[in-house]
Amino acid sequence: MSTQDITRPTLILGANGRIGQALRHFAPESWQERLRLQRRSPADDSTKNGADWRVFAPLTDPEALRAAATGCGHILCLAGSVPGRGDLEDNARLAIAAVEAAADAGCGRVILTSSAAVYGRSSGPLREDQPLRPANAYGEAKVRMEEAGRMRADALGVAVCALRIGNVAGFDAILGGWKPGFTLDQFPDGTTPRRSYIGVQALAQVICDLMEAKRLPPALNVAQLRPIEMGELLTRADLEFATRPAPADAISDVTLDLTLLQSCLNTPVVPACGISLVAQWHGFCQ
Repeated sequence: MSTQDITRPTLILGANGRIGQALRHFAPESWQERLRLQRRSPADDSTKNGADWRVFAPLTDPEALRAAATGCGHILCLAGSVPGRGDLEDNARLAIAAVEAAADAGCGRVILTSSAAVYGRSSGPLREDQPLRPANAYGEAKVRMEEAGRMRADALGVAVCALRIGNVAGFDAILGGWKPGFTLDQFPDGTTPRRSYIGVQALAQVICDLMEAKRLPPALNVAQLRPIEMGELLTRADLEFATRPAPADAISDVTLDLTLLQSCLNTPVVPACGISLVAQWHGFCQ
């Protein structure tokens, strides 16, 4: 279990991304005052509300990264690449860069953002200590990121925790990617794909709580209890969709075991509710 001095600031890499925006939207102001926020390019809102923005590219400016990390208790790495946007190998490179900066600057811990995609077709509930069998290039890249970050952290004496985040309602390809004519797979029992979801506000709260934790394990599933059918989510959002027979290789259920997460939080993990997930997304978009 990793330890952390929670009284020092936190450096967030990729703070202008969607999860970073959710943190800044939903986190208490007193918590946000202790953040240093990184982005790669200037923007009109860089000084909004007195936020401490640092503008640099972590992979090409290690000195700026080290300077930004100096005095921080830990680094939260939200920066990364997804399919179709950037080189997926940058995920591992960013993990290594964050760990090396933490070691040089005396940070106690690095938190990496991974994904439930690392489990692939494994049957659930999916536990952090089971073998990882990613089923696509993104999942494979996240596994390499976790391994690269952990190996470098072990060598440098830095604690690291990888958050394996489930589907984030609104940041996913279903609610967030909906367009007219949207179609979902339907399995022989009449269900649509079922996934462990988390709302954007709930995700922000969980991350805030975890960054306050004095100890974290090497990997941690992040979601809400009770997996949600994708069809239920779209229905609650009043978004029309069609169904088609699911192909033989479709994954019907990805359920994360949240026992370890619950042991790390001050407040209980609550069950996911389609209405609440949609409301949180709408609240973020307003």
